[in-house]
Amino acid sequence: MKKRFVEAEVLSEEPIVALSRAIAVLDTIEEVQAFLRDLCTPAELEALSDRWRVVPYLLDGVAYREIHDRTSVSVTTIGRVSRFLSDGSDGYQTAIRKLKRRKQWPETTDEGAAS
Repeated sequence: MKKRFVEAEVLSEEPIVALSRAIAVLDTIEEVQAFLRDLCTPAELEALSDRWRVVPYLLDGVAYREIHDRTSVSVTTIGRVSRFLSDGSDGYQTAIRKLKRRKQWPETTDEGAAS
């Protein structure tokens, strides 16, 4: 069977804007979790969660290898997160500021320290 060229659907918004808008309209943590579980594969969700999970450790100045030992997140991923914390689009920093204002940010990562 011959493949036909099908023109891509033209969206009125960039796909990232549409996705961001969908996330922004959700009101509760449960709604966001349900949306993410529907949107992402388990591996994608784990990768996103791993990236966010290492942020408090990086902000506390924990060494990459120690973060890896505590979380099992790869050193490569930790390095990537570190780079975006300092040179990204300010997304991590904005979320952190807002969570701190709402007193929903962990005060310290000592709880997860290895013995």
